[in-house]
Amino acid sequence: MSYKAEYIWIDGTEPTAKLRSKTKILADGAELPVWGFDGSSTNQAEGHASDRVLQPVFSCPDPIRGGNNLLVLCEVLNIDMTPHESNTRALLRPVAEKFASQEAIFGIEQEYTFFDGTRPLGFPVGGFPAAQGGYYCGVGSDEIFGRDIVEKHLDHCLAAGLEISGINAEVMPGQWEFQVGPLGPLEVSDQLWIARWLLYRTAEDFNVSATLNPKPVKGDWNGAGAHTNFSTRAMREDYRAIISACEALGEGSKPLDHVKNYGAGIDERLTGLHETAPWNEFSYGVSDRGASVRIPWQVEKDGKGYIEDRRPNANVDPYVVTRLITDTCCTGLEKDGLV
Repeated sequence: MSYKAEYIWIDGTEPTAKLRSKTKILADGAELPVWGFDGSSTNQAEGHASDRVLQPVFSCPDPIRGGNNLLVLCEVLNIDMTPHESNTRALLRPVAEKFASQEAIFGIEQEYTFFDGTRPLGFPVGGFPAAQGGYYCGVGSDEIFGRDIVEKHLDHCLAAGLEISGINAEVMPGQWEFQVGPLGPLEVSDQLWIARWLLYRTAEDFNVSATLNPKPVKGDWNGAGAHTNFSTRAMREDYRAIISACEALGEGSKPLDHVKNYGAGIDERLTGLHETAPWNEFSYGVSDRGASVRIPWQVEKDGKGYIEDRRPNANVDPYVVTRLITDTCCTGLEKDGLV
């Protein structure tokens, strides 16, 4: 007997990487081997030296094929087994290890938009729907589009054993969100990439596409983000650590260092309108969805908890955003003597 292993990796497409996958047939009980692919077809090599290596780093049950079949997330390596330059996971690993004692955890809110051809799902042909507002967490066929796909995706994520913690409809027709976490930086990033793959693959079966475009429709519509919730053990125990983390994110060149790595097209989404702060300004505040970083009201009330970085785009690389936030905030907490 045998099983199917779907090897999944992040390619080298710029400015926003794509997911790729292919299937390997393995004997029952066989370990997941290192595999390879043609990097010249994924923007990760030139044709005269095209071999690249797939190193399995995370696997889970394949909820689409079922049985003993697996989804296998891989890092991309060069043939000398060093990380490929597109391998952002390899850059996160030492940062996660360096600050492991601070017990950083993340919850990432992944927004996305369904498209039926060139139109967002639910948009009338040759026109626009009613203004945003009623669609958010709505119910009814006049306001909700794609729920069957969303529910199937949720079931797939749960069957795969992912730490998906919720779903909701967003403010535009065909726009939705799911949340992954709380998990450590490597774990939340791995699982978000698998959840994204499952989203695309599930939508395939409905002849619909899903996009992480941060501004899928121009005009008076919210963009799509990946709001990133973060805490350390100190933040979960002491409000001073909450303020220290916020101050660290706003110190010196940090705001722009982060924003330029928070997803392509971020200036189109972070305009100061539609529940965003301007991309070139940094602010934080309690219960303020117009700030760069929001401190939830109950965190101030309880004197401990977490913060929400509202700047990352829907198309952000989770390995990058968790690395930057971990490094910046954990360093700041150490500097302030709060760990």
